[in-house]
Amino acid sequence: MLVTTLDYSDYIGKIAIGRIQRGKVSPGSQLAVVGPDGVVGKGAVTKVFLFDKLQKIESKEATSGDIIANAGIPDATVGMTLASVDDPVSLASFEISKPTLSMLFSVNDSPFAGLEGKEVTSRKIRERLMKEKMTNVALNVEETDSADTFRVSGRGELHLSVLIETMRREGYELAIARPEVIMHNDEDGTLLEPIEHVTIDIPEEYTGVIIEKMGRRKAEMTHMGTLRGGMVRVEFEIPTRGLIGYNLEFTTDTKGEGILSHVFYNYQPFKGKLPSRETGALVVSEAGLCVAYALSALEDRGTFFVSPNTKVYGGMIVGESTRGLDITLNVCKTKKLSNMRSSGTDESLRLTPPKILSLEQALEFINDDELLEVTPQSIRLRKKILDANLRAKAVKKANA
Repeated sequence: MLVTTLDYSDYIGKIAIGRIQRGKVSPGSQLAVVGPDGVVGKGAVTKVFLFDKLQKIESKEATSGDIIANAGIPDATVGMTLASVDDPVSLASFEISKPTLSMLFSVNDSPFAGLEGKEVTSRKIRERLMKEKMTNVALNVEETDSADTFRVSGRGELHLSVLIETMRREGYELAIARPEVIMHNDEDGTLLEPIEHVTIDIPEEYTGVIIEKMGRRKAEMTHMGTLRGGMVRVEFEIPTRGLIGYNLEFTTDTKGEGILSHVFYNYQPFKGKLPSRETGALVVSEAGLCVAYALSALEDRGTFFVSPNTKVYGGMIVGESTRGLDITLNVCKTKKLSNMRSSGTDESLRLTPPKILSLEQALEFINDDELLEVTPQSIRLRKKILDANLRAKAVKKANA
């Protein structure tokens, strides 16, 4: 049987799933785990399950042609063959794509830490990541120099964002750093980076701006053709890091009418430096509640991500600046009362609706000096260094 996917149970351990090519298996059967280089492990089957619609049904025996799930073989993994110990023959297998993108998962240390989630300690986060690694074979989890931080590598932003969203719904609080591309060196010492094959379908009038934006990101056009209904299909080969943060920009450039898909292509020599986010961030200067009066006065500074009565803290990012630099502002400033003015007129203010970022959009937005704070109830953007004075010193030191 070729193992095609994995499952896990807290009671019976790792579960290998696949179709029996020949022979039969029952609880107590001795099986060998066979890889491309021979036998890598052995074990006894403890339970055998057959599938009935979406349910697993325990069975005493399974034969050739059955799709089964069996437990008791800890060394089994996707792409390996489970065979008889007497005749360990390997079936034709497939190669699992290696991770191309990594993120740092840290313990949430913001002023709002522990207010919304239940699982907030590094021990709990580590246990959850290691459990995910058992069944998610394209995922890689590494320890770092910090006991509170883990490097998690996967096949792209979507792969890792699904894990983040799952952990968030399970009650975990996390601080996520900007995605980083995993580089390699070949035998000659040349630095290689992953390249994606991108297919874009867009209306003809947006072709020019898309080709220009992709060119800035070191993309090379490989094909261009016309589709029905005035649509154009353009194909590129682009560095994986060139796609980080581009989906949001692509949606804006095509007015939501474009379709972008990409798949890993190969590794090629490093393409050079790419442009980063061209806009700055609107950063809060002090903790409190957002006030409509303050937001109304600051609307010309950029686009806000928060609405009135949202709790904020110093160093939290509440919007995107219209300029190329960060702007520190006070969104908690209230109107002073006097015999000529009252606070009741705030109700008549007309604010531009805030731009609510999804998890994927937030991951694309953050820069190297920023973090994404993820809790069961909220997604917040923040600076790594919350104190404005320390942040300014760090920027000056980095520039020097």
